[in-house]
Amino acid sequence: MSGMKAFIVKARRWVRLDRAIRLVWQAGPKWVVASGAVTVLQGFLPLAALYLMKLIVDAVSEAVGTADPAMAFKRLLFLVILAGCVALIQASLQAVSGIIQEGLSLTVGDRMYDMLHAKSVEVDLDYYENPRYFDTLHRAQREGAFRPAQIVNTLIGLGQSSVSLIAVSGLLLSFHWAVSLLLIAAAAPGIFVRIKFSRIMFDWQTAKTPDERKAMYFNWILTGNVHAKEMRLFGIGEEISRRFSEVRRLLRSEKLAISRKRAMAEFLVRVFGSLIVFAMLGAVVYRAVLGAITLGDMVMFYQAFQRCLGSLKSLLGALADLHENNLFISYLYEFLDLKPRVEEPLAPLPLPREAVRGLRIEHVWFRYPGTAHMVLKDISFHVRPGEVVALVGKNGSGKTTLAKLICRLYDPAGGRIALENIPLHQLSKASLRCAISAVFQDFAKYELTVEDNIRFGNVDLPATDMESVENAAMASGADRFIAKLPREYRTVLGKLFQGGVELSIGQWQMIAIARALLRDARLIVLDEPASSLDPNAEFRIFSRFKNMLEKKSALLISHRLSTVRMADRILVLKDGRIIEQGAHEELMGRSGYYADLFRYQAKIDREQAKCA
Repeated sequence: MSGMKAFIVKARRWVRLDRAIRLVWQAGPKWVVASGAVTVLQGFLPLAALYLMKLIVDAVSEAVGTADPAMAFKRLLFLVILAGCVALIQASLQAVSGIIQEGLSLTVGDRMYDMLHAKSVEVDLDYYENPRYFDTLHRAQREGAFRPAQIVNTLIGLGQSSVSLIAVSGLLLSFHWAVSLLLIAAAAPGIFVRIKFSRIMFDWQTAKTPDERKAMYFNWILTGNVHAKEMRLFGIGEEISRRFSEVRRLLRSEKLAISRKRAMAEFLVRVFGSLIVFAMLGAVVYRAVLGAITLGDMVMFYQAFQRCLGSLKSLLGALADLHENNLFISYLYEFLDLKPRVEEPLAPLPLPREAVRGLRIEHVWFRYPGTAHMVLKDISFHVRPGEVVALVGKNGSGKTTLAKLICRLYDPAGGRIALENIPLHQLSKASLRCAISAVFQDFAKYELTVEDNIRFGNVDLPATDMESVENAAMASGADRFIAKLPREYRTVLGKLFQGGVELSIGQWQMIAIARALLRDARLIVLDEPASSLDPNAEFRIFSRFKNMLEKKSALLISHRLSTVRMADRILVLKDGRIIEQGAHEELMGRSGYYADLFRYQAKIDREQAKCA
């Protein structure tokens, strides 16, 4: 049974190799065909070069002491020209092969990035909250861009070595049958060493991925712009640099230890191989002294042995490379084989064009994957078309988690969320995402143009439709400061690229709101969308926003209770449950949990106003 399991594991490894070959063929079939043709030619040319060298040496031997050396030289000159032509063809094919392999590598590398990016977008949000995912992504990015092309280049080299080996080995067997044993004895030990240390390095890199990522993180802190202010203010640059050096020192020392052991093993193997090569030289010289072979034969057989040994080493080395690449490409397919937990329905239902029933949440429970704590407990409420519902509660009460579920970034552990009475899991992701727009607390800041930042809210918007972009900016209040930028909507934001203009966090937030408003969505989720704006600016934005809703629904999460007063209904969350709901005046009249929160917030606002 264990033998069968081992066979299955090996078969799966070669299936990965098969996937890599198919991938390279799909990325650049013309490059692969051209490379194969050049490989066949390169395989046969060494035999022609060897034979021409034999003829030249024999001709020289015969010409020595002849009565007509000029005539003998003419014959030799022809052979030399032929040998030169063969060498020229070999050099040309080598140059062409280099260009082909470079083109193939670049094509496959770009294809790999496309696949990595597509999978990164496809996987669920849960993966981005799991350290093991980032280990997998790091290994895939490190190996995936070049391993598939390397596999095909290795296979091409394998073919070339095989052709050369077959062509030249026939010549050597005419010298003596034992030559094949010498060749194997000289080449095989080196391959065993390579295979052994490939596995050692593979296991080491797998174990050390978290440390490599930590070093990259420290480097990002030191060189990026996100932590630049705090790093200088608190003087932590030296401390972060020290930690980076410690991790790199550990990685360097362990990798060098492996390299030293590998270098020593390879040195011993080379010494052994050299002894066999010179033993072969002695045998050839001995046969020539006895007169069993000509001087040209001696040169040809010795060079043929060297060529054949080189081809055999290349062939076995290619097999070792395939083994190594097959190990490391498993990192790529480990990433590409990740399956979304939020799955597409097999038969998605269409979403009605008109918003009639709105959003309904029924007895929803939720815990984050890998945890036992229920973040949401038996949540039920209804958001009607054109209605603004606010969620309030202290940090950790489950507000943002509920927003993620409504956007179907996660699926609930229990209960049902439906849009127009269709459960979210029965809608295609594309149709659901078109129906919902959102601004989250940790909104994105794209260091591109203002127009790009807003257009990303609706990538299907025609490039000529600038009016919709401007209207969204106007609704968010961003139009005021955009008009003052050097190139207005064509201004690059941020300092990452030349000519960029940095915005305040409040201005970035207005851009994010404009991006959300650009999408013609029937439901808009606003999770602390204006936390960096002053209360007056926030009030103005939401006053305009509410007038724009018409039949659209909105779910508003805000810590400013003065803002949520504008909502039609307020849901109060505590420890993952809805404990109160109603309009502002109704909740204040109950003098319950919401009223206490509102009075506490009003007190803080008054104190902040005094300080200002």
